[in-house]
Amino acid sequence: MTNVKKPRRIKDLLKRLGNSDRVIRFVGLSAVGYLRLVRSTSRIVFEPESVAKAFGDVLPGIMTMWHGQHLMAPFVPNKGIDLKVMVSRHRDGEINAIVAEKFGFGTIRASAARDPSRVIEKGGLRGFLEMKAALAEGTTVAMTADLSNMQSRRAGLGIIMLAQNSGRPILPVALATSRRIRLSNWDRTTFNLPFSRGACIFGNPIFVPAGADDETREAKRRELEDELNRVNAIAYERIGLKDD
Repeated sequence: MTNVKKPRRIKDLLKRLGNSDRVIRFVGLSAVGYLRLVRSTSRIVFEPESVAKAFGDVLPGIMTMWHGQHLMAPFVPNKGIDLKVMVSRHRDGEINAIVAEKFGFGTIRASAARDPSRVIEKGGLRGFLEMKAALAEGTTVAMTADLSNMQSRRAGLGIIMLAQNSGRPILPVALATSRRIRLSNWDRTTFNLPFSRGACIFGNPIFVPAGADDETREAKRRELEDELNRVNAIAYERIGLKDD
């Protein structure tokens, strides 16, 4: 009996901790401190150095990266631009929201739905409308290109639809550090380590015509994948490594 109950008690304890606001805030603030340590001890190359200066003519835009690189997202230079990031409404999204806000970013709480019938439940529709409204007001937004828990590094159509409906360009960006731990989960999450060489590389803006049909949207989705993979390869090249 004892051997059966112990795992359940541990599971229940972890569940209670995961639902605790104090624990979530502690983990979020710890993540902020850790990321500041990584940033302050790493030499990171930014291309371009100023997003506002390089892309000023086309801003606001829709910044995007592969999901597995999102932990380094706070390092993206945002001087001179207003930026809001899409953060999951899931409980663990609270940690990402704390990190984003401590680094000076606004947040839009929503999740992309893998099942179209759950778009409203996941807040996807509201998130889409909020990001479109933010773009109309001159605020650049940021979201990952691949859908959570789906195929890694396969761009979804949601970001293409946002670009089409807003008339704003997609700005692909890739981030890499020489010292890192990569998990073997669905998105190959990368934990960047202190005392690294790093690179943050922006690609070419991608516009989606207002009158795009299904065929054009699919072509743009593939174009986004290609551009993200291209700048990702450049980011690793800058630090003298290959993406593994």
